[in-house]
Amino acid sequence: MLIIPEALIASLVSPEDAFRAVEACFAAMARGHAYNFPVVREALGEGRQYGFKSGLDRAAGQLGVKAGGYFPGNAEKGLINHQSSVFLFDPDTGRPLAMVGGNLLTALRTAAASALAIDRLARPEAEVLGMVGAGHQAGFQLRAAARVRRFRRVIAWNHHPEMLPRLGAVAAELGLPFEAVPLERMREADVVITITSSPAASLMAAHVSPGTHLSCMGTDTRGKQEVEPALLAGASLFTDEVLQSVTIGEAQHAVTAGLVDAASITPLGDVLIGSHAGRRSASEITLFDGTGVGLQDLAVAAVAVDRARERGLGVEVGV
Repeated sequence: MLIIPEALIASLVSPEDAFRAVEACFAAMARGHAYNFPVVREALGEGRQYGFKSGLDRAAGQLGVKAGGYFPGNAEKGLINHQSSVFLFDPDTGRPLAMVGGNLLTALRTAAASALAIDRLARPEAEVLGMVGAGHQAGFQLRAAARVRRFRRVIAWNHHPEMLPRLGAVAAELGLPFEAVPLERMREADVVITITSSPAASLMAAHVSPGTHLSCMGTDTRGKQEVEPALLAGASLFTDEVLQSVTIGEAQHAVTAGLVDAASITPLGDVLIGSHAGRRSASEITLFDGTGVGLQDLAVAAVAVDRARERGLGVEVGV
């Protein structure tokens, strides 16, 4: 079994690699070649979440599980809040193949999924990017979104406004003007990314203009809520996996309230393979509920393993 520590991941997997891997993963799911196993997720108290996401991709020959979660006290210890590891197994024999540091991989695949949704669902002429949330993942989201659309400026809101300058520095790095705004001004955005761990909605339907695309990418668990259910009710809905969307994702509250039927939510993979048209008009609001499926973790971890073996990196151990 090959062990690839977190410190090696940045040299092995690029954002472009993650985009291609996630795109292939979505397509395999849509064609019925890959499926996720039920998510196990437990609250540990004090905001901590721990769980397992796993699946099988027959097309790619990938079987495995990501173990990890969200630990909000980590910043005080000099660690990021999301901590995880990915384990890959031989799908024919069950033999363990690799253990891979999953922190950066999670950030890359989450940003790639959001960017893929923006690429396929946002209006081509989108110019203003709105960011709701400014934590560790927000910078990855901003960079990934800027690779698929030529934004002219970025506006942002965060519950803790003192965190916004760090996101502004990423925008400056990309050459994009940046402005901190109240939520009401999110109506100026053509694309909005929400990336929070909020249990109560911040973004309301009144904050979103016709024609906007939203990628809701925040921490997914029972009870999470980034946007108000009425916003979902007025949008065309897409997701990575419908079951996760209605149980631990952004659609759970709208479905429980009877505002959204699960059957109306379209897997993004259907758009990728051409079985769904995606956006149908310039005035339509599209919303992608990115719940983060285990297959995405396996896909990006497999890239890391292939690269590490090519370069003779990592630690091989007997099992």
